Amino acid sequence: MSPHETSTHETSTAAPEGLLDALDAYEAALAANDLDALDAAFVDAPGTMRGDDRGLLVGHDAISAFRGARGGVLARSLSRVEVRPLAEGLALVVSVSEFAAGGQGLQTQLWRRDSDSDHGDAAPRWRIEAAHVTGRPKAFDTTVWRAVGDPLVAPTASGPLDGLTVAVKDLYAVPGQPVGGGNPTYLRESPVQATPAAAVAALLDAGAAVRGIARTDEFAYNLTGRNEHHGTPPNGAVPTRLPGGSSSGSASAVRLGTAEIGIGTDTAGSVRVPASYQGLWGLRTTHGTVSRKGLLPLAPSFDTVGWLTRSADVLLAALDATVPSDPDAPAEPELLVPAELLDLVEPAVAEAFTAFVAGHGRPIGTVQLADLGIPPLDDLRELLRLVQAAEAVAAHGAWIDAHPGALSTVVGDRFAAARANDPAATADAVARLDDVRATIRTALAGRTLLFPTVPGPAPLLAADTAALERTRTATTAMTSLASVGGTPAVSAPALTVDGAPVGVCLVGEPGTDRALVIRAGRMLQR
Repeated sequence: MSPHETSTHETSTAAPEGLLDALDAYEAALAANDLDALDAAFVDAPGTMRGDDRGLLVGHDAISAFRGARGGVLARSLSRVEVRPLAEGLALVVSVSEFAAGGQGLQTQLWRRDSDSDHGDAAPRWRIEAAHVTGRPKAFDTTVWRAVGDPLVAPTASGPLDGLTVAVKDLYAVPGQPVGGGNPTYLRESPVQATPAAAVAALLDAGAAVRGIARTDEFAYNLTGRNEHHGTPPNGAVPTRLPGGSSSGSASAVRLGTAEIGIGTDTAGSVRVPASYQGLWGLRTTHGTVSRKGLLPLAPSFDTVGWLTRSADVLLAALDATVPSDPDAPAEPELLVPAELLDLVEPAVAEAFTAFVAGHGRPIGTVQLADLGIPPLDDLRELLRLVQAAEAVAAHGAWIDAHPGALSTVVGDRFAAARANDPAATADAVARLDDVRATIRTALAGRTLLFPTVPGPAPLLAADTAALERTRTATTAMTSLASVGGTPAVSAPALTVDGAPVGVCLVGEPGTDRALVIRAGRMLQR
């Protein structure tokens, strides 16, 4: 029997007329990845459901979008089918899949017989109204993890993080492992590390164990979470949407409950963006506060260590294990909403954020960034883009030149664009960075800014490259303030828009990392 033959499956109960033919046609469409046929196999209604280990999809359109981005299924055949008629034109079907590569899966489907008059076909037709899929068992999800152990690295001491596990972004040195940087060619040539990166060592010394090495966008030079080499980690909050990057694997591991702490990096938003997209807590630390020793760089002028967690308490524990708390922290500063940043978000996000602020219970003022002396956001974004590009090429350009074709299309194009930037504009941006950073830090003295972390919910999995580049441009206009300022920023899971999470971001003056997390936690408790 070929991997896709389905007509020889065993059944123990008589099936209604036409149902098994419809099931066989569905399996054939799966094998061929025939998207039109698969769409037609499901009831075209907003209540149609499909669930698996990555979450629940509701609505024919959501299921179709997921399927379009999935890319087919592994070769399989049905070895057993159980049919239970429930009513006239309604049947429950439970089937066992045998995969050509080994292992079994289980599908539970509710089939309904209808008359497809909308498509000019008056004959009754069986379609799937609800389905739950249990796939072939995996050793681990390779879109989330590059390496996993139980643990991969044991704690080096006992402390406040006892019993917690860490997903380490594949930019940090982990003992006994090479650094992969999100690229398989780079991984093959990377030496095995003997000692942990400083930020990883701090967590191990506090009692945490490394669960595994989590996937990253290539060289951290992307914000979507897509990686052409190993696939896209799931968004644990909304399975039809992208996870956010570049700390994508760390975020997904935490959201899915396979680690308590995700250690990532934030250059232009690579902790804040996935935190917002997946409904997590995410902290970008004050630039230079946490040692970057043992960390593969992207743009050292902006690179920071950060963490993703499911709660504020665990985020504070990771911070306190790494950065000693300041007993002389300043009093709670003034909280302000910058009008220019609110103008950049989608209308539904603005509405949800306004309601959140109104429910805070205390007046929160609005301010124009220009009145604080902060340059326009477009200028900050462009400064970030130019300096980041120059430093990224300096860090990785020679390796890229020596390995033509090793990069994915998206990241390869980004590096090519970085090389094409005007040298005079780049030199001017580099020369201005320190002054602009000082201006932002002066403006934030005694103030905390509050605004949505990103313009909107995570893009859909099926979004094309052009749409994602537009999202990146809009997003970095919002994240550039903290990146250029070198200031701390926390994203807290406060908003829900169209059924998807959107974070709220607090940005404060340097050294207020802990105070920002505590304040955000209090706001969410109201």
